Amino acid sequence: MLVADETLVPQGAAYYPVAEPAPTRHYAFLLMADFTLLAFSAAIEPLRIANQLSQRPLYRWSVLSEDGQPVRSSSGVHVAVDGPILPMGRDTVVFVCSGTLGGRKPARATLGFLNRHHRLGGTVGGICTGAVTLAHAGLLSGRSFTLHWENQPGFVELFDDLVPTQRRFEVDGRILTCGGGAAATDLALSIIARDLGRDFATVVADMCLMRDDAGANLSQRTSLGMVLQTRNPRLIAIVRLMTDTLETPLSMPALADAAGYTTRHIERLFQRSLGVAPARFYQNLRLDHARNLLTETDLSLFDIAAACGFNCKSYFAKAFKRRFGRPPSRFNDRHQAAAPDRPPAVTGGRSHDN
Repeated sequence: MLVADETLVPQGAAYYPVAEPAPTRHYAFLLMADFTLLAFSAAIEPLRIANQLSQRPLYRWSVLSEDGQPVRSSSGVHVAVDGPILPMGRDTVVFVCSGTLGGRKPARATLGFLNRHHRLGGTVGGICTGAVTLAHAGLLSGRSFTLHWENQPGFVELFDDLVPTQRRFEVDGRILTCGGGAAATDLALSIIARDLGRDFATVVADMCLMRDDAGANLSQRTSLGMVLQTRNPRLIAIVRLMTDTLETPLSMPALADAAGYTTRHIERLFQRSLGVAPARFYQNLRLDHARNLLTETDLSLFDIAAACGFNCKSYFAKAFKRRFGRPPSRFNDRHQAAAPDRPPAVTGGRSHDN
């Protein structure tokens, strides 16, 4: 089993004794190309702090890559690793730190390693977009899991039978996932609380200058009320309805009927609260979704247009350029080459290109 040269127990001013520590627990972090440094460090630092506070080797860790070579992060910083993937005992927890959805797919050997480790009783996890690699390995079917909210729309397009949650992290048996960033610390704190108690985890959270809210495991994003800077429940309900029907957008009369208000009332509500017509706000939500899919997936422009409720490719391109300053065909290198003309996929409902 590959491990780091030694367990890190740094000296520090703060001290919190652990009366009866369990055997040292091992975590392996598998770095994939374009992984996020913030999420990786947010996951590993609480383990280091736990060792420092207790002055005991509570945790040790290894950093791996597919080929044993340094890995380039999304910020361009290369991180050295302890070595390549090798078989390890089932007591080791393997966390995958993945990159963007549109990046290089994991090697077949990597997927086989993860699948085998889990099948033999090991725990596997995904940090930030690590759930993408776990999905490729076939480990998420029937599981509660999550990944960063920015990548969720593209993920659903790639894996239409898998639905991530909106929570900051998920623990489903021997599958652990989180949304990255501070959520990686939340997950680590929940692990420390399970292993060593809530009081100890609270002190670790204090060292991270974080509130110990890991147990609450809130949603990754603020509520729609905070996003829209309004507490108007009627407006929030309508926007939720819009976000739930991006692929098959409703007409304004149908939206008003579903929301239980008149079209004129909704128009006044949006103009007064947001300064924009509801039809334009609705279309902007769909275009923002399209931008996400262009960035994160290899879907064709036709499929992206259909996934965002546009039946007409030319109208989609025109609306996209008006919002983002350039047409979708020039937004991403993968879409520079013109796609063959064909009708967009049937979305199962009427679209209204408002």
